[in-house]
Amino acid sequence: MDTRSGLRAWLVSPAVLVAFCICVALMTVFQYSLRAYVPGSLDVGGLTLANFTGLNKPIYLGAFWNTLLLSAETTVLSLLVAYPLAYAMVRVRNRALKSFILIVSVTPLFLGEIVRTYSWIIVLGNNGFINTMLRKLGLSEWPLELMFTHLGVLVALVHVTIPIVVLMLATAISHIDRDYEKAAQSLGAGPIRTFLTVTLPLSMPGILASVTTAFAWTFSAFATPQMIGGGRVPTVSTLVYQLGFSSMNFPLAASLSVAGLALTAVALWLLGRMTRRLKAVGGH
Repeated sequence: MDTRSGLRAWLVSPAVLVAFCICVALMTVFQYSLRAYVPGSLDVGGLTLANFTGLNKPIYLGAFWNTLLLSAETTVLSLLVAYPLAYAMVRVRNRALKSFILIVSVTPLFLGEIVRTYSWIIVLGNNGFINTMLRKLGLSEWPLELMFTHLGVLVALVHVTIPIVVLMLATAISHIDRDYEKAAQSLGAGPIRTFLTVTLPLSMPGILASVTTAFAWTFSAFATPQMIGGGRVPTVSTLVYQLGFSSMNFPLAASLSVAGLALTAVALWLLGRMTRRLKAVGGH
């Protein structure tokens, strides 16, 4: 027992240290959000709630709404694209095809978010791959505006999120007992009905976990909206950057960060409440 306790302490200690550092950082940001902004100085003034009361301006409300919309759209599209990939990766019998799907799905994780985002700049630019192909095929005379648009940011965010969603869904699908599907087929259910009534409900825990992760991941994304959106697609993270490093208004940036964190927590809580019944279905 002493050996186990000592081993547990060695394993838990790093996690406790990291959690403590995160708590200290969060408290520091919260403390900054309650301090007054001193123009032309990096020093902050006394305690005030003006930073939070000023968040009802259209520019900040627009950033909150745009971030929520992007997070929801990215989550739904990532799920629609990733589920077939995860299903094929688990159920395909051909090892070569399974390995190919795995490589295509996981390789983007090793490239890094910045590299992937730069790749999308090349693809979405006015002289990028898409516009070049459209002009060569005679489908478009003028380049499509894909960069610095909501659509461009959405496409890049979906690409960034898909690998994580695929891995989480593949794990859930691999744990489904195939005997349930065979039982449904023996009772006369076809492939589509078997999938809708057996496979999909049993994979619901993985779906809900991937939805939660994708939503939170997208809500806090910075590099992709900043580089693809170019400041024209405002989100909470990009606005925090602009306030902190362009205007040097760190108290307001901190208050926006705290409000964004609170909004994320509320959105995830509501998502959990809405999907509680689906979790019960998936558990059975």
